[in-house]
Amino acid sequence: MQFESYWHNTAQPFAGGAQGPVEGHYDVAVIGAGFTGLAAARQLAKAGVKVVVLEAERVGWGASGRNGGHLNNGLAHSFLSAKSALGVERAVALYKAFDDSIDTIEAIITEEGIDCNFRRAGKLKLASKPQHFDAIARNFEAVHREVDPDTALLTASDLKNEVGSPFHGAMLSKKSAMMHMGRYVAGLATVAARHGAVIFESAAVTAHRQGNGRHSLTTARGTVTADHVLVATGAYTSSLFNYFRRRIVSVGSFLIATRPLTDAEIAATMPGNRTCVTSMNIGNYFRLSPDKRLIFGGRARFSATSDQRSDARSGDILRASLAEIFPQLAGVEIDYCWGGLVDMTKDRYPRAGYVDGVWYAMGYSGHGAQLSTHLGMIMADAILGKADRNPIKGLDWPAVPGHFGKPWFLPLVGLYYKTLDRFQ
Repeated sequence: MQFESYWHNTAQPFAGGAQGPVEGHYDVAVIGAGFTGLAAARQLAKAGVKVVVLEAERVGWGASGRNGGHLNNGLAHSFLSAKSALGVERAVALYKAFDDSIDTIEAIITEEGIDCNFRRAGKLKLASKPQHFDAIARNFEAVHREVDPDTALLTASDLKNEVGSPFHGAMLSKKSAMMHMGRYVAGLATVAARHGAVIFESAAVTAHRQGNGRHSLTTARGTVTADHVLVATGAYTSSLFNYFRRRIVSVGSFLIATRPLTDAEIAATMPGNRTCVTSMNIGNYFRLSPDKRLIFGGRARFSATSDQRSDARSGDILRASLAEIFPQLAGVEIDYCWGGLVDMTKDRYPRAGYVDGVWYAMGYSGHGAQLSTHLGMIMADAILGKADRNPIKGLDWPAVPGHFGKPWFLPLVGLYYKTLDRFQ
């Protein structure tokens, strides 16, 4: 078993990183070479802007290369709760932004010729308990009526041709998609560089100063100055930007990938070949890879770390969860085990805008593989002074009480959600 992201291991890495010292003046400096930062850099470079991307590790090293490979449309929350929390207008706008995000990714892939196994597969929100189906049905009725008619409610009987596990029904979101995340992020970096963006890897920002209308960003490889800065580092945001550190909680998310499954095993477990998410608070998400592996993930442990020891412990938990959902695969060989950090906000809604002299987009809360590309482009357009398309502009973003960077409270949060799952 390899303790490495399947997406990293099965994609050609980006090979267009700038060599030599980090130096010079740029119109815009983007911190972070994930989906958000690279989409912004591509958009800016296409507009003729001089843009530099500073990445602490390598392209796609963070959440963009460590996720489950889902591009799910709509909200992670129920639409009903979003209307209550955000108001009808913003809830509808945010729902549609997630839908538009998948269209945006598909358009980029087509325009730039990125080979990343993109496919409109549809997503199943699976009811793990009978009472969960009632809640899913209520949410479906509101979604189908008010914002997304391209959805369907499936009964337990309907699911027999979709998933080989006794779930109690599901909501099908037909616009949802999947793709190979490693191939997409490497391709996105390649085309951003082709359009003129300068991308420095192994260039962690260690100091940030601003004054006289300029920013200075220092790395171990040198210093650049810029008129604008976009922070696109999510759960890996450094203490240099303390405003975000008090509002982002980094939570571990973990995944395993099986050996390639036989056609008979696929027919018995995932005949529908969709992206799937269970309805538990501490639930699981899964899909088939292009080479027929089952990629299976979840919040196996409420931890703010992801290293080989932590990932191995989480992998054991995920293996047990996989066997519970798919007894047919109990004992199947696991070829990959990995983890990463998710940038959670208190209310689990993303944030994007301008504060303390910098632009930002982050806080995707485990539902950002699609929106991050879209928001990166929206923030680039904002920097360019174009029409404001930000669906979350002005959304209040309170700090997490008692949180100053290290989430000491995560075990308590995990216990709370485990208790809810036991009784709900």
